[in-house]
Amino acid sequence: MAIPSQNTAGIFITLEGGEGSGKTTQAVRLCRLLTAQGYEVLRTREPGGTPVAEQLRRILLEGSAEPLAPETETLLILAARRQHVAQVIQPALKRGTLVVCDRFSDSTMAYQGYGRGLDLTLLRALNRWAAGKLAPHLTLLFDVPTPTGLGRRQGQPATQNRLDRETERFHSRVRAGFLALARREPRRIKVVDAQQSPDSVAATVRTLVMDWLRARHRRHVRGR
Repeated sequence: MAIPSQNTAGIFITLEGGEGSGKTTQAVRLCRLLTAQGYEVLRTREPGGTPVAEQLRRILLEGSAEPLAPETETLLILAARRQHVAQVIQPALKRGTLVVCDRFSDSTMAYQGYGRGLDLTLLRALNRWAAGKLAPHLTLLFDVPTPTGLGRRQGQPATQNRLDRETERFHSRVRAGFLALARREPRRIKVVDAQQSPDSVAATVRTLVMDWLRARHRRHVRGR
């Protein structure tokens, strides 16, 4: 079924989830779907999205002989986000583009807040500051049991990173954090069962996103 034509206001959709949740694969599929429906789509990711932010991503994910303090890790992520938002996301939204971002501020809350144990109130304030108060219109949270997600990542040794080597207990806290965020903001964050096959997950995503876009269009028309 065709969706309404895109209006002039940009749309910001984020995909979140723990390691091995399959969100990156689903980001690619979602962008193909939206492009086929006539949207101008930009797919991007965090940390990263600009040359400077990608350099910070390498520091964060490749690791080094020098351990990163949780606070240092957080500040690097926030620096990458500020650059990403200012240089890529905000200009795209002003052009009326639909932006699909693989991770955003919810990941900071889940990983550095619930996972690392940093102060949640402070992290919310820092996230708002780094993002220029930008928040996603819709967030898809791909949820998978921690052992399942880590097992998937262990089967992909070529792409494993520093976070993959964290303990299962750490990743369990991250998952609990994501689910707590979804309970806090159920209208924005939609939980997707990522244990299903990729095709089944994609079908769920299609239904969620297309229904949301139609509802958004109806609100926009009524508000004219």
